[in-house]
Amino acid sequence: MRLLDFYPLLKGLHVAFMVTWFAGLFYLPRLFIYHAEAEDQTSIDRFEIMERRLYGIMSIGAGLTLVFGLLLLWANSALLSQTWFQLKIVALIALFAYHERCKVLMRKLAAGWKPENTKGLRWFNEVPALLLLVIVLLAII
Repeated sequence: MRLLDFYPLLKGLHVAFMVTWFAGLFYLPRLFIYHAEAEDQTSIDRFEIMERRLYGIMSIGAGLTLVFGLLLLWANSALLSQTWFQLKIVALIALFAYHERCKVLMRKLAAGWKPENTKGLRWFNEVPALLLLVIVLLAII
């Protein structure tokens, strides 16, 4: 059996873990807003635990999305020569950078940082939706 024989299965797993990853990317920044606005220590502690656990789950989703994506690419390396796929890779690099920025913000909040207002965090919260739109449209169109 060739890897190409498993292409539909690999693609399905790639998409399933991408959904898991994005669920975390959509919710974690919202937790940052709640955390930044929390006044009592019990709530702050709760948000820190929730953020850490969610970051772990979404990191697993990101890792498995990457693994199955690379297997898909290995099975169909011709994708690398296509402009839409090259643009998708650029968007994916931005997405992984966003993922890492979430870790930085999570650690800053855990260390006691509080922004003056949550407007910046609210804008930050919109980034994964834009990247998802770009990535999906590139893959579909």
